[in-house]
Amino acid sequence: MRFLRKRVLAGEVLAGTFCNLGSPITTEIAGSAGFDWLLLDLEHGAGDQSELMHQLQAAGAANTPALVRIAWNEPWRFKRVLDAGAAGVMVPWVSTPEEARAAAEAMRYFPDGVRGAATLIRANGFSRNRDEYLAAANDNLLTVVQVETRQAVDNAAAIAAVDGVDVLFVGPFDLSIGLGIRGQFDHPQFTAALDTVVAGARSAGKAAGILLQRTDQVAATVERGFTFIALGSDGGLVANGMADLAASFTPYRMCMEEE
Repeated sequence: MRFLRKRVLAGEVLAGTFCNLGSPITTEIAGSAGFDWLLLDLEHGAGDQSELMHQLQAAGAANTPALVRIAWNEPWRFKRVLDAGAAGVMVPWVSTPEEARAAAEAMRYFPDGVRGAATLIRANGFSRNRDEYLAAANDNLLTVVQVETRQAVDNAAAIAAVDGVDVLFVGPFDLSIGLGIRGQFDHPQFTAALDTVVAGARSAGKAAGILLQRTDQVAATVERGFTFIALGSDGGLVANGMADLAASFTPYRMCMEEE
């Protein structure tokens, strides 16, 4: 397995993308494209645990670390995806230090957390690397908590200060809804929230992350202080690409309708 926690905490700018189709094919394509990490989405994505295993295998074939976004901050969800071989977990809707602490503990084995240990799991090479994995997992696995509410923004510094939390990751659309300015990503209130998240992360030596939709957003986002950045998704690329292909026929369809 490849891990990236040390690079994240060292402040490297690391590029990722979301894989939300539940497809091992698009996961392998994304993994081979040159991203530093992939996010396999079990919160809003089309796949579930059975598809996840194939996606993790595809990411492994591409030699790219794969994180998994779980559906909710519940210990059993962490255990399932970590045992399957995830390099880290993204946790949605974390608004308080207490919720962040629960996530960090679910990521870790005793004495630092509450993750249950098993012998025969994919993460430890089906027991071939059991001892090495157990010894290093608490230090290697990346914990990403999502900032999606006004409360989370207000608590950004306190959440970042939680031991075991590595990245404060802004979910832009949910956050804009939570701030009462849905989809207004240039609104002063939204940009101020971004600055608060970056400052909170930096105060604890952690990384700030965000999901972007356009390539022209990257430079300003890095300049703002974000270093753990996802750009687009496999689903978005397919949907937009198919729409563009179909649109190329629009002039001819109009001609036929006029005739």
